[in-house]
Amino acid sequence: MKITIQYFDGCPHWKIADERVRHVLRDFSSDDVTLEYQFIDSPETADQVGFHGSPTILIDGLDPFITGAEQVGMSCRVFRTEDGIQGAPTEAELRKLLLNRRPS
Repeated sequence: MKITIQYFDGCPHWKIADERVRHVLRDFSSDDVTLEYQFIDSPETADQVGFHGSPTILIDGLDPFITGAEQVGMSCRVFRTEDGIQGAPTEAELRKLLLNRRPS
């Protein structure tokens, strides 16, 4: 499984997402998962890759948190979580998602 965190420097939310993803990944074998980062450096790049805000967490190239309300562009993204609106999914949400995608 490949996890990609897309981000831009103007939004600190990606650091929260990175911390939470890394913490959850401690439960997985490094053979099962790779973690990569994709820096979005301009509005043009955001348009080219379909960037829905910082952070965007892709799992095998797909955004499991997309609701359809997100616009493409250089913006800070927020997530509706069981603990309210936050700058990143909770560890519990990430863990559940990743466990469901783990190979048998």
